[in-house]
Amino acid sequence: MYLFDTNAVIYFLAGDKKAISLVKEILKENKIIYVPTIVRLELFSKSDLTAIEQSAIADFLALTIEISLDKTIADIAAAIRRKYKTKVADSIVAASAVYTNSLLVTRNTKDFKISSVHTVKI
Repeated sequence: MYLFDTNAVIYFLAGDKKAISLVKEILKENKIIYVPTIVRLELFSKSDLTAIEQSAIADFLALTIEISLDKTIADIAAAIRRKYKTKVADSIVAASAVYTNSLLVTRNTKDFKISSVHTVKI
């Protein structure tokens, strides 16, 4: 199972070859792609987002399972934030990866130097 950080989705949508290759491989192997709700928020928050970009984001998200922030994930995120001094959004993403036992796909591996989180850099 894989969980995508915001930047991983952005690179995929921008046509990054490594990101596209990974997504194709994941889908070919019928593996799950998770996306935390905070990633959805960040993707749709771009102030100058075009209708085409909105559609591309929605199409990608349709391939995924969204992970909502609940009490369990919030508690894991809080523990991660206390221990590693991460940003709130990064703590939620990391906690979602821990909760789903997924590999965290990101370009910013430096943001996720957390012992319980295993990353895949694209």
